[in-house]
Amino acid sequence: MSRGMKIGLIIGVIVIGAGGLIAAAAAKRRNKAVEVRLEQVGRRDLVAAVTASGKLEADKQVDVSADVTGRITHIAVKEGDRVKKGQFLVQIDPVQFEGAVSRGEAALASNEAAVLQAKANRDQAKRTLDRSLEIKRTAPELIAPEAVEQAQQAYDVAVSVYQSNMAQVDQARASLKEARDNLARTRLFAPISGRVVRLPVEEGEVAVPGTFSKETALLMTIADLSTILAKVQVDETDVVRLHLEDSVAVSIDAYPDTTFLGRVTKIGNSAKLDNSQATGGSNPGTNDRAVDFDVEVTLKNPPQDVRPDLSCTARIVTDTRPRALSIPIIALTVRENEKVPNEAGPEGPDTMRTRKFRKKETEGVFVVRDGIASFRPVKVGIAGDEYFEVLDGVREGETIVAGTYQAIRDLKDSTRVKQAPEPKKESKVS
Repeated sequence: MSRGMKIGLIIGVIVIGAGGLIAAAAAKRRNKAVEVRLEQVGRRDLVAAVTASGKLEADKQVDVSADVTGRITHIAVKEGDRVKKGQFLVQIDPVQFEGAVSRGEAALASNEAAVLQAKANRDQAKRTLDRSLEIKRTAPELIAPEAVEQAQQAYDVAVSVYQSNMAQVDQARASLKEARDNLARTRLFAPISGRVVRLPVEEGEVAVPGTFSKETALLMTIADLSTILAKVQVDETDVVRLHLEDSVAVSIDAYPDTTFLGRVTKIGNSAKLDNSQATGGSNPGTNDRAVDFDVEVTLKNPPQDVRPDLSCTARIVTDTRPRALSIPIIALTVRENEKVPNEAGPEGPDTMRTRKFRKKETEGVFVVRDGIASFRPVKVGIAGDEYFEVLDGVREGETIVAGTYQAIRDLKDSTRVKQAPEPKKESKVS
């Protein structure tokens, strides 16, 4: 054997050996198990809930505003004071309104005097007319027809003047009543019992009616804090799951260590609009804004020193499932499945033959048997905090891949898997 043949033989052996090593390494990689977190399908008590944030409000709240314009001369309460219904609150300068009442009283007296005069003239004209008619009846030659006509005309005029003066008296009485009502409006009283939660004005400021601006006319706000509402905003995808009288756990930021129970008492029928939507500032053809609905929750036992506008978070329980077959939420994933030829659609088998196979996304989990993870479609029900209710697809006691999220996302059907080691707990240094 020549030297060249020996060198070629050695090179061939080396190439074959390297190829074998590469093939063996590839086979080893293929047979290497992916480390995942495994968990058995079991039964658990599930609670489906919707979480929403908002603020506290009093069930009954009244804004006290001025009905007349005038300078505030006295405020009898302070912010935070408790008041009873009918209690005096604010005095507005009554001078101009007292003058209007005096003018009204004088005008009424003048018109009443005019009525007495008109009544006397009417009665006199009536007597003159009666005498003229009696003379005409008994001795027509003693009175001219023109005199009778003049007496009749004088009486008709006297009646009209009397009626006009009576109308002026009614008008004067109405004006006097209006002046007295305006004078009475200079003293404001509490419309309900409660607490003064807002007092934005001070003595010396001018109170104005709220014809164009409610905020400008506001003098104070009184709230009945015996019944407290948590008004929260719920997304459109969750509001359809809510029902009246659903149980609610409310967390108030000002009371971090306490949870308050309540019930859903009102669900908004229309979406809550922000300022730009309410004024038409946004493009109505776009839908790039979140759509929220107002939901009111009545607290059962609110704290005694609670205040309106405190921030809160409500956890509304929409459904419960005792001892429900369940899987971890993280275990549920989506994979694409192809329709096989014998799955004839609505068009019939002939049409399916001429079409390409269509793919559809299917929810499911990876079920592990003998170390092999196989994708299996499942049907889920309500979602708890960490687990889905399973309606169909897996049985109790089966082992499924329950983590990690990255491992489930990258996992393929029929992949070999093994239990990942538990993370080591850090030892505490004393």
